[in-house]
Amino acid sequence: MRFLSLAIVAVLLVSCNKQGVTNKTLTSEIDSVSYAIGMDVAKNVKTSFDEFDSELFIQGFMNVTDSTNMQLDANKAQQLIRAYFQKKQQEEIAKRQEKAKENKEAGEKFLAENKTKDGVVTTESGLQYIVLKEGTGATPTTTDRVKVHYHGTLLDGTVFDSSVDKGTPAEFGVTQVIKGWTEGLQLMKEGAKYKFFIPGDLAYGANPRPGGKIEPNSTLVFDVELLEILK
Repeated sequence: MRFLSLAIVAVLLVSCNKQGVTNKTLTSEIDSVSYAIGMDVAKNVKTSFDEFDSELFIQGFMNVTDSTNMQLDANKAQQLIRAYFQKKQQEEIAKRQEKAKENKEAGEKFLAENKTKDGVVTTESGLQYIVLKEGTGATPTTTDRVKVHYHGTLLDGTVFDSSVDKGTPAEFGVTQVIKGWTEGLQLMKEGAKYKFFIPGDLAYGANPRPGGKIEPNSTLVFDVELLEILK
């Protein structure tokens, strides 16, 4: 709570600065800490609020400081804050669910059309693949580790991950990856290169890694080259 109070003061000072207060130079540790808190609060405010009335913020701050002219009591204020963020959370969940539905439908349409193309094989699970180059070595099992090169894209061609672009092959256990990879790797022999079309339920489903390019229920496309089964 103490940090929050300091953060509020920082926002107040920033707002006051816009009204004509001269910029201060950072000459001490507390100067730098104060400025850093202001930067952090500003970033969080931008993230949390689409609209923010700085004048009312200052008014509320000063009214509590002076204990005068308060338009809300403390309990009501806390209720409003909770209700606001609950509403925001519900809106985000609804948007995410709608996007997940759109991605699922787009993926199903793509896969239905894709399976009719020459060279595309569809497995019982729904995984689709094309053999770009056959291998001549051994085939990995669920107990193996493998070294691979891969290039992953969304259906629109957006690259979300690529060992090829990084210039370094990846190593991992056959069961330490998404379901589509685990199944697909066991279809390959060392030296092979396949293109996988992986439905959302065999990829990251409705819960991909936060902050990444992969959206809920995204169908993914990978070029995968099995370089070696590691012993």
